[in-house]
Amino acid sequence: MKHLQVAFLFLLMFVCSHTIVAQEQDGDFSIKAQLRTRAEYRNGVLMPRYEGDLPSSFISNRARISLGYDNKFLSMGVSGQNVSVWGSRPQIENKGDFMLNEAWAKLSHNNFFAQIGRQQLAYDDDRILGTLDWNQSGRWHDVLKVGYEHANNKLHLILGYNNSSESIRNGQYFAGAQPYKRMQTIWYQYDANNSFAASFILLNLGFESGTPATILSEAIGKTSYMQTIGTNLSYRHDALNLLGTFYYQTGKNKAEDDVAAYMWAVKGAYAINPMVSLAAGLDYLSGQDDSANSTAFNPLYGTHHKFYGAMDYFYASAYPSYGLFDKYASLILKPIKKLTLDFTYHHFSSSQSIVVDDNKKKGLGSEIDFTFTYAVRPYVTLQGGYSTMFGTEAFSVVKGGDNSRWQDWGWLSLNINPLIFNSK
Repeated sequence: MKHLQVAFLFLLMFVCSHTIVAQEQDGDFSIKAQLRTRAEYRNGVLMPRYEGDLPSSFISNRARISLGYDNKFLSMGVSGQNVSVWGSRPQIENKGDFMLNEAWAKLSHNNFFAQIGRQQLAYDDDRILGTLDWNQSGRWHDVLKVGYEHANNKLHLILGYNNSSESIRNGQYFAGAQPYKRMQTIWYQYDANNSFAASFILLNLGFESGTPATILSEAIGKTSYMQTIGTNLSYRHDALNLLGTFYYQTGKNKAEDDVAAYMWAVKGAYAINPMVSLAAGLDYLSGQDDSANSTAFNPLYGTHHKFYGAMDYFYASAYPSYGLFDKYASLILKPIKKLTLDFTYHHFSSSQSIVVDDNKKKGLGSEIDFTFTYAVRPYVTLQGGYSTMFGTEAFSVVKGGDNSRWQDWGWLSLNINPLIFNSK
C-alpha cells in the first residue's frame, strides 16, 4: 500500500506542477466501433475428445465501442463491450451485460507520463503480460502506470492494489475476481533505431494465501509474493529477425511454496522475398521436479494462444505441471497484396517425464495450424483457420481424451473495426 501512496503523491505533484500546460486548446475526440463475429467448429480443441464425443459448433460475438480524447497533455480512453454467443440471450431481456474493458486517463509532459485506471498491459512479445485479444473478452488490469519515454529509452512502473469490495472489516482479505492482490512491475527497454532492442522486466505479484471468514472465525489476510525477472532481446537486419527471451521465477506462490522456475525461448524469422517468409523457434518452460520447491513455470497473464499451439492445450487451458518443450516451424505466404497464409507445425514434449504403463515418456505429439487473413478493407478483416493434433499416449495421460481419435478445430471470423468519428 505504501507503494501506491508514493505513486499517488507523484501523480498529484505531476498535475500541480503543470497546471499551466493544461490550459491548452481543445483536443481531438474520436469514436471507434468493433463488431467481431467468430464461428467455431470444436472437435477436440482445448480438451481432447474421447470416443463417442460429438463435435460442437457456435457463433460468438464481441460488440465494442471506444471513445478517445487527446490534447497532448491529457488523453483518455473509455471502451465498453458486450460479449455473447448467438442464441444465449432471450429476445426480451431486462438486465444488460455491458462492461468496461478500458477506462483510463493519461497525463503527459516532457516525455514523462502517468496513466491511471482500467487498461491493457502488453509488453515485449506478450508472453508474460499481454492483451489476450484472441479471447472475445480480452484482458485488462486496474493499475497506475507512470513512466518516461524518449528516443531509444523507455521506463515504466506499474502499481496495482486489488480488493474484494468496499469492506468495513476484514478488508485485507482478498477474495476478488482478479488473480493477484498486489502488483509492482518495472520495465525498461533500450531500442537502437529498430535494429537491436533489449528489455528488462521485474514483476512482484502478491497472491492471497490467507483463510476466508467462517461462522466461528474472521478472515485472515496473508499475502505471498512471487517475483518474475526476465529479459527480451531482438535483432533485425534487412530480412532477418532474431528474438531471445529468458524468465526466472522466485519467491513464494499462492500455496506459500518456495518457487524456483524458469523458461526460455528463441526464434528466427527470414523473409525470402515479399511473398515468402520462414520462421522457426524453441520454447521451453520448466515443469515440477522431485524437489520441495515449486519448479513449474507460470506464464502468468500472457497471450498463450500466440505461442503454444492454436488449439490451446497448454497454459491457455488446464494443463498439469509437467512443463513444456515446443519446437515449431512456420511458412508464411502472401500470394496477393491483401492475403496472408500461415502454416505452422508444432512438436510438443514435456520437460518432466510422464508415466505411461510404467514407462517414462515425454513426447506429447504434433499439431498443425493453418491460418489465413484477408484485408477486405482497412477496417474489415476476414480471418479463418484449421488445426489438428496428433497426440501420443502421454498426451492423453496429461490432457485426457483418446489419442487415437481425430482431434481438430476450425474457425472463421469477420472483424469490422471502423473509425466512426474523428474531430481532427
